[in-house]
Amino acid sequence: MKFSVIISLYNKAPYVAKAIGSVLAQTYADYELVIMDDGSKDDSFALALKAIEGMPQCHIYRQNNGGVSLARNNAVSLSQGEYLCFLDADDWWEPTFLEEISKMIDEFPDAGIFGANYTIVNETKRKTRVADVGVEKGFEKGYINYCQVYAKTLAMPLWTGAVCMPRRVFDEMGGFPEGIKLGEDFLLWIRVALKYKVAFLNKPLSNYNQDVDVVNRGVGRLHRPEHHMLWNLGFLSEEEKTNPDYKRLIDNLRTYDLLPYYLSRDYHEAAKEELDKVDWGRQPVITKRLYSKPLWFLKLRQWLLGFASRIKKRLWLV
Repeated sequence: MKFSVIISLYNKAPYVAKAIGSVLAQTYADYELVIMDDGSKDDSFALALKAIEGMPQCHIYRQNNGGVSLARNNAVSLSQGEYLCFLDADDWWEPTFLEEISKMIDEFPDAGIFGANYTIVNETKRKTRVADVGVEKGFEKGYINYCQVYAKTLAMPLWTGAVCMPRRVFDEMGGFPEGIKLGEDFLLWIRVALKYKVAFLNKPLSNYNQDVDVVNRGVGRLHRPEHHMLWNLGFLSEEEKTNPDYKRLIDNLRTYDLLPYYLSRDYHEAAKEELDKVDWGRQPVITKRLYSKPLWFLKLRQWLLGFASRIKKRLWLV
């Protein structure tokens, strides 16, 4: 069997049938689907079970709630495919996803991970756009420098719902780090990208659903440092000293992602400690000016931006 498709499922009743349906509609047939329900409290499990009824290549399991990394890792351990693909239960694929990835595997055999572009869908705001990952204009497919590409726009060139990796590489890396609630996928991708080639297809083959309630998403809220990827990169401290591409990426992620933490009473000091690691000489002028402002000014700016966002949202709903 070539592909094992892994779906981690937790309280995604409104979306899971669409996600499963997009797998079952694939034009490439040599795959199995393994779903791991992470202790859902809604009807997710029953709806998923109904969606795969009569499909011998589909399997569903349940575990006590342990987080997305544990769910994915356990599902992988129960799967058999040579290559692993991951899909969250609120996202969906285009019908040729596996077919196109299979061609990439044949064309770029030295890659340790394969990625495709994806569409960001927000039906509430009536917006749909292809992710602006930082590949050169006109780039179609090939090997990329993951750190350089990611650092340009901070749009993920490797997004969980549009990646594939050989099982042997997944096993070598030990799977997804458990206990991380934001960026567990990035911590796996970066380890792979620093050791193996990354092959990328600049064609949107997956759909990233932005309409999910924030309570069911890792983004959009503050996490304790021990649960956030940027506070869990100590194992790459030597890489940060010696690899300028990695250093630029991590510093850009720090200055972008840690601002809400920097403005938070609970996490200000922890964020400041991480921001002290940034090479500010290589940061854009606009970023340096932003962080040079007084804390009260930044908090007022954040409140005004949040207020404007709430007003805009209300106008959309009228």
